[in-house]
Amino acid sequence: MRHRGTRTGALACAILVSFTISPSHAVTLVADTPNPTVRALPATEITVAAASSLTSVFPLIGRAFSKRYPNIKIRFTFAGSNALIEQVRAGAPVDVIATASEVTMTMALGDGLIGRPLLFAKNSMAIVMPAGNPGRVRSIQDLADPMRKVAVCADRVPCGTATVELLAKNKVRITPVTKELDVRDVLGKVLADEVDAGIVYVTDIRAAGMNATSVLIPAAYNVTTTYPIATVKESRHSKVAQAFVDYVRFSTSGQGLLRAWGFSRPW
Repeated sequence: MRHRGTRTGALACAILVSFTISPSHAVTLVADTPNPTVRALPATEITVAAASSLTSVFPLIGRAFSKRYPNIKIRFTFAGSNALIEQVRAGAPVDVIATASEVTMTMALGDGLIGRPLLFAKNSMAIVMPAGNPGRVRSIQDLADPMRKVAVCADRVPCGTATVELLAKNKVRITPVTKELDVRDVLGKVLADEVDAGIVYVTDIRAAGMNATSVLIPAAYNVTTTYPIATVKESRHSKVAQAFVDYVRFSTSGQGLLRAWGFSRPW
């Protein structure tokens, strides 16, 4: 959810403050009562298509799931949320889909492509710079300097939509040198030292580790995006697919890994 506040000097120093999470407005995507995880699962392999910002944490969740169910193998594919939906629409052999956008998942639900989505995580935005911060970016306002090269996500993808909202909220106008189709491509431009800064998710900062430096945006001036996960209607492994969805949303280990990588609860 968005947070409103009075603009103060805290914005310039851009320190991280705690987030206040409130229930999602998309009631149709929230399950209040857990579906019990299937205990007896047939030996099989499923394909999970997930948003690029889940690249680091989902394989860890997959390993934890496979320890509980050793006869299940999970194959992951990562891309921008819009691209994932189009893959499912085109008939790609996907069993589970997890996006960084309630809007795209709601459209997929309306088109009959997926089962009932569950909200499982929330993310917020941050500014990432190459290690050492050669462009001397210290606040979101610094991105407005035309001498600084900035990378962002394309407007039509979830991280791009969030970026547009973030800049508007902070009354900052920028002229990015590149607009990428997913957030990991933005991070890649930064790590390759091709730009002075990029606007990414907080969790991408965790993934970059010591290879980057960052400016964390106070909650009052930040925006968030919520992640839904669902089974794909055409899956031939519906029981296993639902078990993985339930594991991500309801298990202590699945949610614990998400917290460890910087994701917040969506409820």
